[in-house]
Amino acid sequence: MSEDRPVGIVLVSHSAQVAAAVAELAKGLAGGAAGIPVAPAGGTEGGGLGTSAELISAAAASVDRGAGVAVLTDLGSAVLTVKALLAEGDELPEGTRLVDAPFVEGAVAAVVTAAAGADLDAVEAAAAEAYSYRKG
Repeated sequence: MSEDRPVGIVLVSHSAQVAAAVAELAKGLAGGAAGIPVAPAGGTEGGGLGTSAELISAAAASVDRGAGVAVLTDLGSAVLTVKALLAEGDELPEGTRLVDAPFVEGAVAAVVTAAAGADLDAVEAAAAEAYSYRKG
């Protein structure tokens, strides 16, 4: 990656507040992630709980710098919505990937790894590795 082409990250939650808070947490814990494009895509257009294909598409477009976009989701229908967008083929930027990772820990790992200059494969691997984090 060059400095002007970082991997973009989209955080999809059923709640706008949760998506925004996880984005803020991940960027804050990543320290030097100021140049990493991270966008929350939470809730519905009307501010309710749920997922919105339009909000996800807009968030992905907003973070796309040409190096790929990693999309992390919280729960079931968020996953299904992203999969449907990917299947349509033209709703998300080229190089967009649904990343199988825990939402909070994966988001932090993805942002930290992207901030280190990693490519999309490495960002995805770091986020997925968060499944193995032990807490006890």
